[in-house]
Amino acid sequence: MRIGMGADHAGYLLKDQLAQILRDAKHEVTDFGTNGPAPADYPDFAQAVGEALIAGRVDRGIVICGSGVGACIAANKIPGIRACMCHDSYSAHQGVQHDNMNVLVLGARVIGPMLAQELVNYFLAANYWGHEKGQERLERRVEKIEAIERKYSLPARAAGKEHA
Repeated sequence: MRIGMGADHAGYLLKDQLAQILRDAKHEVTDFGTNGPAPADYPDFAQAVGEALIAGRVDRGIVICGSGVGACIAANKIPGIRACMCHDSYSAHQGVQHDNMNVLVLGARVIGPMLAQELVNYFLAANYWGHEKGQERLERRVEKIEAIERKYSLPARAAGKEHA
């Protein structure tokens, strides 16, 4: 699987550890930085990963900041990104299975490397169930999320259609 990874200064060590584990497992990892302790802004890395995902250059994304909160907010501003901060294994796979989550967000100051590795494994092993027979409700819910996204997108707002 092709995985895009990005982190700010608080998350770069965890990103580097996870990236090596993923490469060892034969995943193709694209590292969008940062790669050192100098202060760096998490929106830059969330955006880089999200844009690569939307462009089809990666299949899934992982973004890491100190708490995970800021990176999650930033990533979700990109249309088509469904980023979730997960600090438990159930959410890491259920978010993909039920909600078609495509970016896992982690808080490096909140969880340790072993839990982070477990969460990444659950996230990457999961598949979206919405296209399976009997799971139409999942597809309907994701379609509703996409409708909300379209309603409040910048082009719709610029045309004066944000509350149409």
